[in-house]
Amino acid sequence: RPAQLDLDLQLCFPLYAASRAVIRAYTPLLEPHGLTYPQYLVLLALWTHEAPMSVGALGERLRLDSGTLTPVLKRLEAAGRVARRRD
Repeated sequence: RPAQLDLDLQLCFPLYAASRAVIRAYTPLLEPHGLTYPQYLVLLALWTHEAPMSVGALGERLRLDSGTLTPVLKRLEAAGRVARRRD
């Protein structure tokens, strides 16, 4: 096996592990509020934007495609945390 395929030599692995660690750290803080980490990120993006955001602009800001973002927005809307309107 080539050495460059060693998992410990891949930059992507520690980044993935760090991302998972951050999400694990936020989970107990968000659970009492009924939020997941992706929902929290959506709310942060909306709170820091002065005008209503389109789904496309929100997706760009969060680097998420609409297939990932739409279910998160639907859950937030069902919980009464956001209101979606057609342009």
